[in-house]
Amino acid sequence: MIRLYSLFVLIDLALLVIALISCLSAEESEIRALPRIAWVFLILLFSPIGAIAWFVAGRPARPVQLSNGTTWRPGSGFPEQERPRRAAPLAPDDDPEFLRSLGPDRTELQRWEADLRRREEELRRQEPKEQ
Repeated sequence: MIRLYSLFVLIDLALLVIALISCLSAEESEIRALPRIAWVFLILLFSPIGAIAWFVAGRPARPVQLSNGTTWRPGSGFPEQERPRRAAPLAPDDDPEFLRSLGPDRTELQRWEADLRRREEELRRQEPKEQ
């Protein structure tokens, strides 16, 4: 039984040391959820739980391998032109090909608007005569 407890103490001590080293060596801007000093206190005061919480919620996020072969670190951001896009189709008003296909429809719409303006003008001219 003493061997089992000593094994748990060694595992807890190793976890505590590894979590502290990881927390203290991480860049301040990459630490998530809490400031570094709060993480150090959590790791030291709540020994196994604080270290586990650091590894789950506090340490810097791992880089993501994109489909085009480049590596992206969360939080690094992208310029708009380099932002990765999903393969989902574009909305119609964002799709240049769809907007080009509206060419004939636009001329039709302009013709209808001109006809509507002409009819409204005719009605305006007729109203004073009827009164």
